[in-house]
Amino acid sequence: MISRLGLVISRLFARFTPDPFVIAVLLTALTAILAFAFGPFPGAGPGPAPLDSKLLILLDAWRAGDGLWKLLAFSMQMCFVLVTGHALAASRPVGSLLRALAGLPRSTASGAAVTALAGCLFSFVNWGLGLIAGAIVAREVGRSLSRRGVRAHYPLIAAASFAGFMVWHGGLSGSAPLSMTSAASMAKVLPPSTISALDSAGLGAGVPLTFTTFSMINLAVTLGLLALIPASAALLAPRQAQDCAPIDELAPEVLRAAAAEEPAPAARRSPAEWLDTSRFISVLLAVPLLAAVARFGIAQDLRRFGLDEVNTTMFALGLLFHGSPRSYLAAVEDGARGCGGIITQFPLYAGIMALMVASGLDDLLASFLTEHATARTLPMYTYFTACIVNFFIPSGGGQWAVQGPVALEAGLALGVHPGKIVLAVAYGDQVTNMLQPFWALPLLAITGVRARTIVGYSSLLMVVGGLWIAMCLLIL
Repeated sequence: MISRLGLVISRLFARFTPDPFVIAVLLTALTAILAFAFGPFPGAGPGPAPLDSKLLILLDAWRAGDGLWKLLAFSMQMCFVLVTGHALAASRPVGSLLRALAGLPRSTASGAAVTALAGCLFSFVNWGLGLIAGAIVAREVGRSLSRRGVRAHYPLIAAASFAGFMVWHGGLSGSAPLSMTSAASMAKVLPPSTISALDSAGLGAGVPLTFTTFSMINLAVTLGLLALIPASAALLAPRQAQDCAPIDELAPEVLRAAAAEEPAPAARRSPAEWLDTSRFISVLLAVPLLAAVARFGIAQDLRRFGLDEVNTTMFALGLLFHGSPRSYLAAVEDGARGCGGIITQFPLYAGIMALMVASGLDDLLASFLTEHATARTLPMYTYFTACIVNFFIPSGGGQWAVQGPVALEAGLALGVHPGKIVLAVAYGDQVTNMLQPFWALPLLAITGVRARTIVGYSSLLMVVGGLWIAMCLLIL
């Protein structure tokens, strides 16, 4: 039943969901229409604003520096999270660790559990790392079990690797929590009105990680997911061998070993080639980068650790693990292929927020939430709304830029701490990733499976994780 339901959902998405960039364009047009029709336009002066004034206000706000291009710095940070995580996963030390983990399982159940746990742990550290490392573990588990003659169910193992994306936004690379740790990082994402409201609440310097990533509620949610997801994946394993679809039947091409050997160095190398492959050059940059992070930890409050510090650490580790600039740059270039969506969509997300602010539509939405929610129910409303928004804005950072200001202002009006609102948006974003094909493409390429073979299992894992998160938001 679960597989059939997942297949129906997958077909609906494939048939009716256009590319995320197209969705961003349509959302921009829809926001402009709603703003034009219902926005009070507080900056236009007393009385109803003339139609031509509304049009000019929206156009000026959309094209200005605080419009389309407000998220340029933030989008570059998101690209760096992706490429540094991808590069670290592609390094030899991490690859050896992943293959060692993949050699532990002896059955479909243990393979799914190990893959899910590995994907969740790596995604908690860095979502780019988890996305690639989880898929590699799934592939290697399938290969390992095939070599042992175990008829394992490969679709479940592949789906388990994607479950790490249900943990990432509450982890160490979570876009929303890390963008709120300082005044400078908030200014890159939030409009001035929201920053002013936070300042009035005594949080103008930012929301420390102790109220988000390292809060009691997030620790409970994350630890619960780390236990529930692998256990649920193991319980989904078919009991009969004839019900299994092993890797050699489903994706025989991934059984062939990849020719990943580096070419042997020439007997005599030019000075340029020596520098390109020199470990000394990598160390020369990596050591100062790590020293800068250590200096931040000593001079600043670790609770203010932000995206810049996370990216600096991942950058340095990748350089050290690859050992040469040439190897590292090759891995970064490979990972950069996934940045196209971030580069093209984030300006549109910034423009959407600018249209809402200029028209006053954001205040209307915040007032609606305030009138129809209480301090107890607002985090739940925010969470379920974020689940829906994620289908249209698949990027966690882009979703926070659009939904965050409205949710924060409603929370401040009802006396809900911004940290809990940040987490509610983050949880909604990460849960419905299990039905969001945007980030599954690298997984499908590495494991050799198709989306329709894993969506039934990922949807069930989504239900289990989603119920756990909702319960924690309601109780804690």
